[in-house]
Amino acid sequence: MKRFVSLFLFSLLVLGLKADLHPLSDEFIDLINSKSKTWTAGRNFGENVSMSYIKKLMGVLPDADLHKPPVLELIGGDEEQLPENFDARQQWPHCPTIQEIRDQGSCGSCWAFGAVEAMSDRICIHSNGKTNVHISSDDLVSCCYTCGMGCNGGFPGAAWHYWVRKGLVSGGTYGSKQGCRPYEIPPCEHHVNGTRPSCTGDDNKTPKCVHQCEQGYTISYPKDKHFGSKAYSLSSNPDKIAREIFTNGPVEGAFTVYADLLNYKTGVYQHTTGAMLGGHAIRIIGFGVENNTPYWLVANSWNSDWGDNGTFKILRGKNHLGIESGVVAGLPKL
Repeated sequence: MKRFVSLFLFSLLVLGLKADLHPLSDEFIDLINSKSKTWTAGRNFGENVSMSYIKKLMGVLPDADLHKPPVLELIGGDEEQLPENFDARQQWPHCPTIQEIRDQGSCGSCWAFGAVEAMSDRICIHSNGKTNVHISSDDLVSCCYTCGMGCNGGFPGAAWHYWVRKGLVSGGTYGSKQGCRPYEIPPCEHHVNGTRPSCTGDDNKTPKCVHQCEQGYTISYPKDKHFGSKAYSLSSNPDKIAREIFTNGPVEGAFTVYADLLNYKTGVYQHTTGAMLGGHAIRIIGFGVENNTPYWLVANSWNSDWGDNGTFKILRGKNHLGIESGVVAGLPKL
């Protein structure tokens, strides 16, 4: 009887503490691993990382669905049977942007990053490797006024509309000197002992829209523009999304982030515990099955220190956290 009472009191204590656990604490990570069956949690962020910074990363605004392009059936492709596992990095090894993991810094620009990453990939894929370009996240974040509020969040679908209507110049990562308008917001340090600036979430505002390339770049801003020919949404049918990726390349997706995802390391993520943090956009680069659990292979924009070298897997086929209901894409004008 005494043992039963002790266990009961311990359970109440755990339940009472659960709500107070810091999302980046070892105790919260242990709680996740005690509950999760398909994935493993571990430390991605130092406990000194500001939660205001983390919440700011979730940059998909609540009305994003109102700004999605029309739903289109698959453009191109045929009825070839889809493989069980597919990774765009392996399918198109001649397209270097597919391999890359960018860093949005202390800016809620995920909506722009997921878009320009997939646009860059698709330009290479559809040109058969003849055109390799980093589409500028800086240009999109700062100049697309119909896309939302820049570093304070935006609409993934509107980003693809903008690519078709106005075009986007080139631009690599922060400090890269690549392209017309490289990203202006520095990466920040997730870890305790790293060398990047701290992730405060308070120090980076939306860059100014400047219709001019950085000094030393030899092509003018108007001539550097790259355009999309079509922008479209996909139905939430997972098979159609998989076929779109298999045929035309990575797509942009959005879903609801909960605190447990911050600590993802391996396996197929399914929400286990923790509070909701906001809407987040990402790039879906493949799909597969792991230990009988179907997944989407996702490239995040929180630098390569996070997760599985910057990527994660999330449950496929159940519209888990809305991952299949917010997929948008487009085709380049070559």
